[in-house]
Order: sequence, then C-alpha cells, then structure tokens
Amino acid sequence: MRPISGWVRMTILFAIAGFFEVTAYGQVTAFTPLYLPRLGIELAAVAFWVGAITSFSNVAGLPFLPFWGALADRYGRKPLIIRSFVAAFVALLLTALAPNVWIFALARAIQSLGLGNTGLILATIAEHAPAGRVAFAFGIVNGANPMGAFIGPLVGGPIVDRFGFPILMAADAAIMLGVVALLAFGYRDGFVTKTTRGSLLRMAGDGIVLIVRSPRLRALFPALFLLFAGWMLGFIYVPLVVARLYTGPDPNTAVGIVLGAGGIGVLILSPLIGAIADRYGKARTLFIGSAVLAAIWSAPFFTRELVPFTVVWTVVNGLAAALFSVSFTLLSASATDATRGRVMTFAYLPANIGFVIGPAIGSVIASVDVFLVFPTAALLTVLGLAAVMFAWRQPIDAS
Repeated sequence: MRPISGWVRMTILFAIAGFFEVTAYGQVTAFTPLYLPRLGIELAAVAFWVGAITSFSNVAGLPFLPFWGALADRYGRKPLIIRSFVAAFVALLLTALAPNVWIFALARAIQSLGLGNTGLILATIAEHAPAGRVAFAFGIVNGANPMGAFIGPLVGGPIVDRFGFPILMAADAAIMLGVVALLAFGYRDGFVTKTTRGSLLRMAGDGIVLIVRSPRLRALFPALFLLFAGWMLGFIYVPLVVARLYTGPDPNTAVGIVLGAGGIGVLILSPLIGAIADRYGKARTLFIGSAVLAAIWSAPFFTRELVPFTVVWTVVNGLAAALFSVSFTLLSASATDATRGRVMTFAYLPANIGFVIGPAIGSVIASVDVFLVFPTAALLTVLGLAAVMFAWRQPIDAS
C-alpha cells in the first residue's frame, strides 16, 4: 500500500478539525438561547442577552485578527492554527462549567480568539499541495464546514434534551482536545521564517493599509459588513423563534432540525449560486441575489407555524450563505495581483463584523418581538446592497 502523501494527510486533518470546530460552534449558537434561563436570565430578557453575548464575544476577538497572520509568518502557521483549537477547547470547557451568565459570556469571548484560522489553513495547503490539486484540497476542507453546520445541531438537539447543554459542551471540549493532539502530532509544515523581529506590527497592519488606500475596498468592506449583518441577525434568533412555534417536549431537538434544514439549504444553494455566478458574472449574481434575499427576508415574519418556517428558513439561509461565498470573488477582483493575498486574509471579516452589528441590533429589536428580526434583516440587506453597488463603481487604485 502506498503511503499517504504529506499534503493529503494535511488536507484530511484540516477537514476533520474544521468539521468538529464548526459542529461545536453551531451547537453553542443553536442551544444557547434555550439554556440562558438555566443561568438565571429571566425569559423576558433572553432575547436581549442572546444578542448582547454574541456581539460582545465577537468584538473581543476582532482586535487580534490582523496579528494572527503576522505571527504565523514569524513562528509558523502550525502553532497559530493549533492556537485556534486550543481556544475552542478552553471556551467549550468553560461554557460547560459556567455557573452564571458572566462566565458564560467570557467563555464565548475566549472562543472568538480562534478567528483567522481558516485563512492560515488554506494558505498552508496551498504551499504544500501540488498546483493541480490545490482547488480539490480547498474543496475538501471548505466542504467540511457546512457539513458541520448541518450535522451539529441535528445531533446536539437530542443530547441536550436528554442530558443537558453542559454535557454536550463537555463532550465537544473533549473532542476539541483530541483535535489539538491530532494536529500537533499529525503533520509537519516545514516552516521557514519570513519576517524579521521588527516587522510584526507592520505586517499585521499591512492588509488594513491596503484596504484603506483602495477607494473600492475602502467602500466595499463596510458595505459587506452591512449586507451580511442581516443574515447574522436572523441566524442567532432562529432558536427563539422555534421555541415560540414548537409546543412539544423536545425543544432543542426541534431547534436542531430547523437549523439542520438550513444547513441543507447551504449544501444545495451554495454550489448552484456559484455556478450561476461563474456563468453570468459574480457582481451581477451578488446584486440580483441580494435583491431577492431582501425580498424574501420578511417571509419568516408571516410564517407562524413550524413546518412553513423551516422551509422558508432553509431557502433564506442557503441563499445568504451562497451570496457570502460570491462576495469573496468581489473582494478578490477588487485587489491587484500584488495585494490580493493580503487583502483576502480579511475575507471573513464581513461575517465577523456582521456578528457584531446584527446581534447588537437584535438585542433591542428581538426584545420587542423576536419575529421583528426578519424585516430588520431585510432592511439591512437593502442598505447593504445599495452600499455594495456604490462600492463596485469606485476605482480599485487610488491613483
């Protein structure tokens, strides 16, 4: 039997690690709203705390985001990749043990210290895989994420209903510790230092400077923050909507099924929208798709039964995720060949900022009525679309 080549082993390990990371994160997001009353939060205040905790936890990790790439160039990508899974282990264990909402919020903030690992993983694969197999390896690693988002809530719901949320978090923490060991001993990255000691801060801020200097990127990033804030807003409040619509004995299982259906929507619509974008143009697909998304965002507001809501949410979530993927191509096309790599390290920043803006707005809106998050998401999408169309008309270079 032929030995497994280094890049294949690396791809498999990263796919496994990404799957379990997204699975755990999806379970935390799915079941937190129904668990907060166990931490002493009154039912009337749960909607506020869902948004506040999500927004705070993402804000905590953002200031460190520009530094992970620079640190990886100095100390190697492997330690920085493993760092994200160590952060996930600590956060999940603390989540399981949290005696009150303040420690619980701290645990969520620690989890955000794992931001930035996807870009490092893809860069590592690109350096080790043969040129003709890079896209294949990327597809394997990226494909594990929606699978985790789909399977995580489905599997986690019955566990929470039977054994409780802390048991699920403890199990996720144990799995994450196994992932850390797997990555630590499973591959070598052959790191060679690329930067000098005095260049860390400069390297960390280099991508931000490039974005600020480009008129298009300077307008496009804030526009994408706004465009996807609505998606993040709607996503985190789905569990509370399901709790309103479901009257049976297993509410967490119901939440898992609805969010799992949303994951199926991503698996179906993401490649379909991607193929449409390749054929008819990326920008045109994003503009038209976002207009359609804005039009259907309000539909969940009018669906007050669980099955219709699940169907509508599957379509909305799948379309939003697919358009988010298409947005990467606009960022790539808005950078020069010399700056594209540094700019694309910030490709996930719109989702990260969206997880700050959307939940912050939701903490107020959902406190009035949780169903109001959907027309609010529609409004944010309309404003974001207008901003993206404006940004696309700006020149790439300041010169």
